[in-house]
Amino acid sequence: MNANPIPPADADAARAAALDMLQDVVRRKRPLDLAMAATSPFARLDGRDRAFAHNLAATALRRLGQIDALIATCLETPLAANARVTQDILRLGAAQLLFTGTADHAAVATAVDLTRARGQARMAKLVNAVLRRLQREGAAMVARQDAARLNTPDWLWQSWQDAFGDTACRAIAQAHLHPAPLDLTVKNDPDGWAARLEGRAQGGMTVRLDDPGPVRDLPGYADGAWWVQDRAAALPAGMLGDVGGQDILDLCAAPGGKTAQLCAAGARVTALDRSDKRLAVLTENLTRLGLAAETVTADATQWTPGRQFDGILLDAPCSATGTIRRHPDLPHLKGPGDVTKLVALQETLLARAADWLRPGGRLIFATCSLQPEEGPDRISAFLADRDDFEAVPAAVGESGITAEMVTPEGWLRCLPSMEAETGGMDGFFAACLRRIA
Repeated sequence: MNANPIPPADADAARAAALDMLQDVVRRKRPLDLAMAATSPFARLDGRDRAFAHNLAATALRRLGQIDALIATCLETPLAANARVTQDILRLGAAQLLFTGTADHAAVATAVDLTRARGQARMAKLVNAVLRRLQREGAAMVARQDAARLNTPDWLWQSWQDAFGDTACRAIAQAHLHPAPLDLTVKNDPDGWAARLEGRAQGGMTVRLDDPGPVRDLPGYADGAWWVQDRAAALPAGMLGDVGGQDILDLCAAPGGKTAQLCAAGARVTALDRSDKRLAVLTENLTRLGLAAETVTADATQWTPGRQFDGILLDAPCSATGTIRRHPDLPHLKGPGDVTKLVALQETLLARAADWLRPGGRLIFATCSLQPEEGPDRISAFLADRDDFEAVPAAVGESGITAEMVTPEGWLRCLPSMEAETGGMDGFFAACLRRIA
């Protein structure tokens, strides 16, 4: 359960905003972050009500497969195709009753009120009946569900089953049922910062917090002592080795977590991204941290540098299926066709980056994807085509890398189910390639 015990101050407005965001994602295929920014009722909420609305929409998306199965069980006949508003109100009501800890009477009454407010008064009786049944029987029904399978689209389940096997596939899907903790990368003294922040050192320079509150209010934020970065996302930069005094190119760099790592390690960093806005965020983040990098706004498929680099980090655009814990909207936005398009872009970026590396230098190819097409398949194809590169195995103990993260080929493969007892991690792939000629 994603507990949210503090009720909203303005219940009607918070739930209306959650409905707008849910519809933006499932009906208009707009990412949840953009849906929040585009939802006027959400912008008018205070901080507590925003947290409630976001948690409600995110929980409904995270558990949508289960919720739809429960609603279907409670209906004598399926909802009509033009009853989408009613369906989405039922989804939010079920999410509150069964997964967010909302008081039953509030979940039901506000759903009925919202149905009427959205011009669906004739459906109010049905909404009340379905939610009352879920209030009585829902917990037992949920206990009988295969939550991991129901909340995972068929194409993702099949892909992970083929790539990782039945047990790992199920463990990944199970990990996606729970929101991710907050991970911070600290500049130094992870044990000391873990104590100061009432968190725990998670490996490498990562400190993990389970219930942190507003990030800007945490000790060390204003002093630039740390930045937000998932444990798995912090690993690829360390695979470049000692970068002190080296010229390093960070491709697709924004919002800048890996850039900050490289700068903090003493590298002279060129950070490239195609988005002015995202690079502005990167620069703002580096300024808070007391770090600096040369920034370049350009499309890496068109840009050509005037020199070669000692090391290159390519965190390539990808389907981001490793980040579903943080982005529960993602399974409702992406499909296998998206992966196919991204693979072509990844191939282009990797080939171009390879030509910008000095002999003896290291190139890290990384994606926050669980799809084999966006990880091992890309590296195998690259090495088959380029005899001037060799793979450098990831080293256990290097920057927090553990043995279970290293594949037989020596590549880094993080799964959301790894270190599950302490909160898991994002799914990530990274390979280190050295230019030998």
